[in-house]
Amino acid sequence: MARRPDVLALQELKCTSDAFPREPIEALGYTVEALGDGRWNGVALLSRLPMTDVRRNLIDQPVYEGSVEPRAIGATIDGVRVWSVYVPNGRELDHPHYAYKLEWLHGLARDTTTWMSENPDVPLALMGDWNVAPYDHDVWDVREFEGSTHVSALEREAFFAFEAIGLKDVVRERVPEGYTYWDYKQLRFPKDEGLRIDFIMGSPAFAELVESAEIVRDERKGEGPSDHVPVVVTLTGEDDDRPMFL
Repeated sequence: MARRPDVLALQELKCTSDAFPREPIEALGYTVEALGDGRWNGVALLSRLPMTDVRRNLIDQPVYEGSVEPRAIGATIDGVRVWSVYVPNGRELDHPHYAYKLEWLHGLARDTTTWMSENPDVPLALMGDWNVAPYDHDVWDVREFEGSTHVSALEREAFFAFEAIGLKDVVRERVPEGYTYWDYKQLRFPKDEGLRIDFIMGSPAFAELVESAEIVRDERKGEGPSDHVPVVVTLTGEDDDRPMFL
């Protein structure tokens, strides 16, 4: 990514915490907090600013196939509480992973309710891959997803529960259209057959700080890109240093 944000939330590390490439990232001026077990998951926070009160995993995180998957890491950065979250995929509606996905989202909602109740004035942001397309227009053709995950009523209900708690999608009002993910298969990106499944959900205190937002679509181009693109917000502050959250 051409930009140099102050804070990055990463998902799907596919490496253990110890194997995360800290040295080259730290050489760029970032502090690293990573959580991974080497499988198809893992999350991290990178920050140019000090990170405090780092927490790994949810308070009462669900277990899948006997293990607690590394899907959430949080820290306080310059007075803002940020979490990198990687919501389970769900796989298929009749798969155990789907029930696990719903349980995981409900657990995150419970934790969020606790955090906001205990610290209502602290800006809070949940950032990452939610693996839910909340609206039909967040999918290139919702008919193609009939009977599939990501668009089911229960998943959408679990997503909108965060709005009931008091969070809001701080990007959508500024960038109402646009996808954040395109599968590598079947030329999905050239045909713009994508999904909007990556979000920054912020508390009222966080939303008040947001100055601008962007979905960086061009990052999907070029050689060896991720199938997801960055979602960025710029925050206001008392000085000219504007933390950017990815």
